[in-house]
Amino acid sequence: MGKRATASIRIDESLVLRPAGPSVLEDLREAFEETWPDVSRAMPWIKQDDGLSDQISLFLEETERMGRAGLLHHWIMIDPRSDRVMGLIGFDRVTRSKKSDWNLGYWVRSLDQKRGVAKKSIGAVLDWLGRGQPVVVELKVDPNNLAGLSTVMHALRTWGGVRDTNGDSSITVAGLRTKHHCYLIEVSDL
Repeated sequence: MGKRATASIRIDESLVLRPAGPSVLEDLREAFEETWPDVSRAMPWIKQDDGLSDQISLFLEETERMGRAGLLHHWIMIDPRSDRVMGLIGFDRVTRSKKSDWNLGYWVRSLDQKRGVAKKSIGAVLDWLGRGQPVVVELKVDPNNLAGLSTVMHALRTWGGVRDTNGDSSITVAGLRTKHHCYLIEVSDL
């Protein structure tokens, strides 16, 4: 896929993905604080004691700039009926598998979990990314995170993904190192 700017994706009447940017700083900070343990597992680079607003602001500014250039793609999951932030999903180039082009990560606000938000969002962004040349997307999951594992397994069944043990890696979250399993999905509309 050639580089293209991150674009909005309307999934249905209750879920829209909007390109991440600084305009959602306060709403995203509030959502992060509400579900902090989940956020720290999804984004271990965020340190709660190091000025959360500053870290989120820098992340959103970089994400918007790089999204416009097509270098990475992050979306805010929004309920368009209320404009409430439901989560975050995105692709970056920080991969562990030598076979993958992109890494896919996501986080869903606790009150929006178990409603299919992650599954619908993953399907929509894989479809969006797969328009053009084939690309391989890496998904990582802590095998002890049963909800996350279920979501990844659903994506694998839907998109025909495979396990890649060579991409497994340990991630430190809250001082604990946990081995995350790597899965690969190839997407393309060709």
